[in-house]
Amino acid sequence: MKFLLPDRAPWARLLLLCGAFLWPLTHPHAARAQDRAAPAVSAEEAAEAAADAAETAPAATPNTPRRPRTPRPPVGPRFEIDMQAPEAVSEFLLRHMELQRFRELRNLDANELGRLIAQAPANLRELLATLGHFSPVVEVVPPPGLGDTTTDNGNGNTTGSANAAPKPLGTITIRIDPGPVTQVASVTVSFLGDIATAPEAAAQRSEIQREAGLIEGLPFSQADWDRAKTAALRRLIAQRYPAGRLQNSLADIDAGTRQARLYIELDSGKPMRMGDVVVLGTERYDSATAERLVRLSGLTPGSDYDLDKMQEAQRRIAESGYYDSVFVYVDPSLDGETLPVMVQLRESKRQKVVVGIGGSTDNGARLSLEHTHHSVPGIGWRATSKLQLERIDQLASTEWSSPPDNDGWRKIVGAQLAKQLDDFNTTSSQRLRVGQSQDGVEYDRSFYLQYDRARVVNSLVRDPVAEIADSSISANYAWTRRRFDDLIFPNRGYGLAVELGLGYTLGSVRLPFGRTQARWLTYWPLGARAVASDPVPGQAREVATAVRRTQLGRLALRVEGGAVIARDAAPIPDTQLFVTGGDNTVRGYGLRDIGVRRADGSIGPGRYKGVVSLEWQRPIWNSDQRSNWENVLFIDGGAIANKAGDLKPLWGVGTGIRYNSPVGPLQLDLAYGLETKRLRLHLIVGFAF
Repeated sequence: MKFLLPDRAPWARLLLLCGAFLWPLTHPHAARAQDRAAPAVSAEEAAEAAADAAETAPAATPNTPRRPRTPRPPVGPRFEIDMQAPEAVSEFLLRHMELQRFRELRNLDANELGRLIAQAPANLRELLATLGHFSPVVEVVPPPGLGDTTTDNGNGNTTGSANAAPKPLGTITIRIDPGPVTQVASVTVSFLGDIATAPEAAAQRSEIQREAGLIEGLPFSQADWDRAKTAALRRLIAQRYPAGRLQNSLADIDAGTRQARLYIELDSGKPMRMGDVVVLGTERYDSATAERLVRLSGLTPGSDYDLDKMQEAQRRIAESGYYDSVFVYVDPSLDGETLPVMVQLRESKRQKVVVGIGGSTDNGARLSLEHTHHSVPGIGWRATSKLQLERIDQLASTEWSSPPDNDGWRKIVGAQLAKQLDDFNTTSSQRLRVGQSQDGVEYDRSFYLQYDRARVVNSLVRDPVAEIADSSISANYAWTRRRFDDLIFPNRGYGLAVELGLGYTLGSVRLPFGRTQARWLTYWPLGARAVASDPVPGQAREVATAVRRTQLGRLALRVEGGAVIARDAAPIPDTQLFVTGGDNTVRGYGLRDIGVRRADGSIGPGRYKGVVSLEWQRPIWNSDQRSNWENVLFIDGGAIANKAGDLKPLWGVGTGIRYNSPVGPLQLDLAYGLETKRLRLHLIVGFAF
């Protein structure tokens, strides 16, 4: 609204001035409302506002410099805490107690600190209860003279200005006797829903109850209790019941007997079944490949929901090499009893080149170059070509494989050129292979036709007759079974691999031959089960892992055998014969150091092989807790001969250290060859069978 006043009306201006002066006097409530609307500020805030205004206000004249703002001193601890408690609980209490949150609060005054001190005993008792101490003695002593402070400016400083450093309020003394710890007397798991009565869920119920009962007899802690509930729910929703939930839980603590009785109630809901496979994110490669791999993992339409099979499907798809990332999941919130299997993919590029630098105690430094084409134009096969250069071995190879069919079989075509140096002998070999292979969850199978050609040249004794290349063609079948409890860190179980072949030598002498080879590896746990270690306060024990481990570790027995059955005159290529020695066979000897002694004194392959190894993998304990380190004692023996009766093993003994890293075991061994009377160092990475 505008008021237009004529220039020649001075009386109007006079009336406005008088009204502006008399309005507050005649309407005092308006002035009071304005006062109430203005926020109250403390002296410290007013001082800060004034300093900010002085800093940001423009200079009176261009030549007037700005006055710098006076910095406030840093805030130190307003009080100290003297914790007099056993070491096992002291650090935990200092880290989690409520008082710690207020130590550096600038505006903390004596009255507020007194209120916090009065609440501290209850807070400390709650924290001790999470560690199983339900009858502690807690004493909190305030700083001397805390109640004598009479004047305080709201800044914790009774004398100075707003920018002065707060005055410390003293030291709080806390004395704690945690008392005896409560033991877990029992863990009871009850079920609601379909799992309570379904006969096919009997094994699942037993596994949930067994795993929950692992904390029986251990000291109670809230962390262990929470982990037990989480593990029970995880086991419930891992199979058949993805919509299951924790219905109720109760920890019944008897302070008199110092026993805890724990109760878990699980509601499974209705069972769920797998539906169709839905693949997302495919552009370069056929989505049918991912669908086949899902079904080969056991996730067929109508089968029970199974998280382990979903993870197996995810692993198989990831290992196929076609995808950079894989996520297999279902949505249990969907209505109905059938869940579509969702496969979210991010595809790899069609071509990949990998340059590698490495080494081993057998072959020394290694340089490799590998090229992969995931979808060769025209046929859609994967082609992997590799060039590897080592001190005594050189290799060039290529392998072409088709995508897996509905039964998991892949067609394979491969070629290899190799050269290996043993003393003064150089073996040049060529190999062609055509066949099929199937990689299963527990079994692997393959059958193939193979052509081999090998020529050995001695640089000291040149014999044209001996340097004639031998060649053969053979039909082969290979079968492998793995039954280990863990494919990365096995503690028990076994693996068996068998190869059978029938062939015919080529060249001027053509004779049939048979070839067979077998490998066996088994683990035996030793001693009683390892006791769960004392937990770090506030952290759950690794109870399930401790149950798998044993106090004395495990024994590993490895046995290998091979034989080539043929007439003595049959010219079998050297690459079809046997030789041993090195990191993964007989330690204490170099790579291919154990074989048949030739006329020129060199070592060559033979028709019969026998290898045995016994290894004791002992845990290393650190402060009564089992660490990731192990000590290894072993004895290895190996023999190669052209006649079965001539097999005479050469032995190696030694010890080593093993570290169970997150990606697999890393083992460094020092072995002594009883035949050579020499020490050798061996480095072994990972577990593979």
